[in-house]
Amino acid sequence: MARAGVLAATGLAFVMTACGPAATNQSGAPTAAPTPGAASPVLTSQPAAAPTALPTATRSQPTAQATAAAQPNQASGQATAQGGTAAQPNQAQPSQAGAPGQAASQAQAATTTLVIDSSASKASYRAHEQLVGRTLPSDAVGTSSSVSGSLVLAPDGSIVADQSKISVDLSKLQSDESRRDNFIKGTTLQTSRFPMATFVPREAQGLPSPLPTSGQATFQLVGDLTVHGVTRPVTWQVTAQFGDASVSGAATTTANISDFGMSPPKAGPVLSIEDGLTLELAFTAAREA
Repeated sequence: MARAGVLAATGLAFVMTACGPAATNQSGAPTAAPTPGAASPVLTSQPAAAPTALPTATRSQPTAQATAAAQPNQASGQATAQGGTAAQPNQAQPSQAGAPGQAASQAQAATTTLVIDSSASKASYRAHEQLVGRTLPSDAVGTSSSVSGSLVLAPDGSIVADQSKISVDLSKLQSDESRRDNFIKGTTLQTSRFPMATFVPREAQGLPSPLPTSGQATFQLVGDLTVHGVTRPVTWQVTAQFGDASVSGAATTTANISDFGMSPPKAGPVLSIEDGLTLELAFTAAREA
């Protein structure tokens, strides 16, 4: 019994030491002991404060980072407010990508086109020939009234070569001598195989820019002439009269028959024709903006 009493006293002392003195309320009466297994209010409140503070601090850091990340957007918004036209990056990219297309469209819209009026234009050759029974040479002139084409000028006055070409139907050539015409078209030019002569202008040297709407100007038209399937560079001397709705004038150049793979014709009353020719173009062209 004595040993049991000692063990009981020792156990009671251990419990009191572990639990501490009994808590009292404001009236000094002891409070009820906590239910076994329940957390002590004092011990629970202290650990709870630390976890609560930690998540708060953890959440505040992303918030600060998000605020810092938002600053460039705020600056962009300020720039938009100040400039009035600034766009977001995703919106600006399509606009910049479309800029070359818009520039090309504007450049094309600003071109000026001169369209040949076939009813008021003609092309001719002029050659020195020696006829049977005549002591002096004379000029043989053959003319085709079948002329078509256009000349396209860029806003800076340069020629848009891939859109510009003037064509002459050589099968329509006529002179004052039908036998000459038949020989030239059938044997020399071989119009059954090469009916068209074409000129592709590439440069207008001395042409005023912008194109005048009145007055007169002289300039040189440089490009490639194709006759009988052979292409050679030529330079035309042009004198033009300018109006609001049209341009008219005359252009001349020289060429050798042999340069285009042909021989000067000799037939019938024609004893000889010089190799050198003068080519002439009388034109009227409508202006189209």
